Amino acid sequence: MWIMVLFDLPTETKQDRKNYTEFRKKMMKDGFTMFQFSAYLRHCPSQENAEVHIKRIKKNLPPRGHVGILRITDKQFGMMQIYYGKEEKEKPPIPQQLELF
Repeated sequence: MWIMVLFDLPTETKQDRKNYTEFRKKMMKDGFTMFQFSAYLRHCPSQENAEVHIKRIKKNLPPRGHVGILRITDKQFGMMQIYYGKEEKEKPPIPQQLELF
């Protein structure tokens, strides 16, 4: 399962820019990687793990701005087509999950 966080945060004042930077840094510290400038992505091995990361995002929400959180299954993510200009690029690899039994 993948979590995609899409946001549009104000950057008009010094405090807004500080809130933007803190929100972005906390997401990256939590394992999210930049997919686009205002879209970050993270793989989660289970629904429960996704809930943990979504709770962290909610805890770190900035006081102003628009934030969307989207859950995508591995199958849905695999069907995504990614382009840079007219050239199609590979998607980030899905991390391996360990099976104990």
